Amino acid sequence: MGQPTEWWRSAVIYQVYVRSFADGDGDGTGDLAGVRARLPYLAELGVDALWFNPWYLSPMKDGGYDVADYRAIDPAFGTLAEAEKLIAEARELGIRSIVDVVPNHVSDQHPWFQAALNAGPGSPERELFHFRRGRGKRGELPPNDWPSQFVGSAEPVWTRLPDGDWYLHLFTPQQPDLNWAHPAVRREHEDILRFWFERGVAGVRIDSAALLAKDPALPDLADGPDPHPFVDRDELHDIYRSWRAIADEYDGVFVGEVWLPDTERFARYLRPDELHTAFNFSFLTCPWDAGRLRTSIDTTLAGHAPVGAPATWVLCNHDITRTVTRYGRTDTGFAFAAKAFGTPGDLDLGTRRARAAALLSLALPGAVYVYQGEELGLPEAEIPRERIEDPMHFRSGGTDPGRDGCRVPLPWAAGAPHAGFGGEPWLPQPADWASYAVDRQVVDPGSMLSLYREGIRLRPLLGDGPLTWLPAPEGVLAFARAGGVLCVVNLADTAVDLPEHTALLLASGPLDGAGRLPEDTAVWLRS
Repeated sequence: MGQPTEWWRSAVIYQVYVRSFADGDGDGTGDLAGVRARLPYLAELGVDALWFNPWYLSPMKDGGYDVADYRAIDPAFGTLAEAEKLIAEARELGIRSIVDVVPNHVSDQHPWFQAALNAGPGSPERELFHFRRGRGKRGELPPNDWPSQFVGSAEPVWTRLPDGDWYLHLFTPQQPDLNWAHPAVRREHEDILRFWFERGVAGVRIDSAALLAKDPALPDLADGPDPHPFVDRDELHDIYRSWRAIADEYDGVFVGEVWLPDTERFARYLRPDELHTAFNFSFLTCPWDAGRLRTSIDTTLAGHAPVGAPATWVLCNHDITRTVTRYGRTDTGFAFAAKAFGTPGDLDLGTRRARAAALLSLALPGAVYVYQGEELGLPEAEIPRERIEDPMHFRSGGTDPGRDGCRVPLPWAAGAPHAGFGGEPWLPQPADWASYAVDRQVVDPGSMLSLYREGIRLRPLLGDGPLTWLPAPEGVLAFARAGGVLCVVNLADTAVDLPEHTALLLASGPLDGAGRLPEDTAVWLRS
């Protein structure tokens, strides 16, 4: 398969969290009309594709990841006709679209689950899910001891119905898990893929891609079964091979959300007849440390090489503490279990590091994902407890602030109400949000937005080949790309001399008075 179908190998992909991107009808919720109106902004940013978080009909118990109908757009966002227009209008600007599919579970309002509830124990309708009788003398105990997939939650993953059956939900009770051993479940999702490919999408992002298949015996996790009863089971690969055959019919692309520590197991999902790409969580969660980052980069590239798949690089997404906030803290890594209210940080330091990290990620071989607002340097917002909507907060017993802090609606115009987002936002914007507004940053050559625009514009100069590490002082990352461009990132605590070069192409911050690279600064150089 040749160009241009392999656009995804080096693409810059922009993540659109529709609910918080732009509000076209003034009701305080972002929508497809808002995205369509802002397509020129995205084209000027220079991105190759948009990844849309779920925009389907949903009760929104988990931000749309509880899908009630994959073939309908939630009325809060618009209509299916509007989605088709958005896909077509973006494509006219050279921007492809990627939709999000959540195959592990559906909403408890999905017609299948409603039919299962009405049909009762032992019915064919319940075979589409994981219904079981409980343990104990009267079936009062859950069928097994599996943990919730919401980190920090001690809540069970089984809910008992009045008829005595329990049903499995690895996430919230409003998200019942599907039984992927049932052929109807496989057929339905294959039809969903075709539905969206027929409407012009270029790709599909697969949520919780390693969780679908379950051990049919549903054994206790405490028994230490090998393989794991519901993570990374071998049966998954047959599912994704069938999906790949469909994608190939449409020249479509997959990106999997695959959280696995084992590099070899991870790479299996990226074999030539399975998924095209998967998210690189090693890099995303890595602290701001030269040695750790280099190890992450090397391990990532080495893991992808045997299967010929491109790596992906991402600093933040709709689940992760925003980069400028995380990099300004004492602990610059990321772990869900470590999230807490009021964690102190230095925003200026975090912003300087985030600017350098932007140039680092854009310089690496592979595809880059940019979460909306990262190009504006938005910090994590502190959401008042009474306004938090994320179920991760409630399932932690109120100790975890949840993920709403990185989902606050974007600021577009400094002088407009609600910073130009639209109506009063569904999540409150911080008082200083206008200072990050697009209309201010677009005229400021030193802004984060200007840095991202220029980095994306110059990125093709780096070429398609691998990177070559260069000798560098301790705490400094330096590598060359095949296009004759060098990237140098100084994570040490003193300024360092630049390697020999013929031109300075781009810098995340100014050099010092002696022409050296200051700490927490990155440059691209022409060799």
